[in-house]
Amino acid sequence: METTMHTPLRRWGCAVAISLASAALIAAGDTPPAGGGAGGSGGSAGSAKPAAQPTTKPGSGVQAVPASQLLDSLLKPPSASGQPLQPIPQGPTADTTSGKAAVMPGAPQLNLMREGSYVVDRIGRLTKSADGQTAEITFDSDGKVLKDPPMVILPNQKLAQMENAVQGANRDIRFRLTGMVTEYKGRNFILLEKVMVVPDVLQQF
Repeated sequence: METTMHTPLRRWGCAVAISLASAALIAAGDTPPAGGGAGGSGGSAGSAKPAAQPTTKPGSGVQAVPASQLLDSLLKPPSASGQPLQPIPQGPTADTTSGKAAVMPGAPQLNLMREGSYVVDRIGRLTKSADGQTAEITFDSDGKVLKDPPMVILPNQKLAQMENAVQGANRDIRFRLTGMVTEYKGRNFILLEKVMVVPDVLQQF
């Protein structure tokens, strides 16, 4: 009776042992032997398995662009759908507020400053345009003739500071300013970068 009960257990144990041994043999077969080659123990250079190849392949939709083709696409003239804007002809342009349009009788016709030029440390007053809609800077003349037409001030924080200074003062305020000049339809505009109030001592001269 005891022998009969132990027989199934022995068969089950043998089956488990055989399964474990098979798994170990399979794992050992997939792993290349350590120290393979002529110097490896119990192995030879011919018995080493080749390295596993990557199972993933680059997508068929992604292709490397040759450098020559990329350069040709950069140098190719733009198509009709992407034409750049035509440049404005360069040359002297008259200021529309000078000459006959100036307030002073007999004022000379003056040309605009070119876009990208800079006004550096010029002194002037904050004024309004003829229609009162825009702020302008009217530069101080040399005391003889009016040589510089006013420029429209592009809105920014510097303009707001000038307006606050004028509103809070009980005297005529002059400013020393620096900014970049632009041009548009016969007028010069200025984007202020630095503005300082001229001291009272200098205001008298």
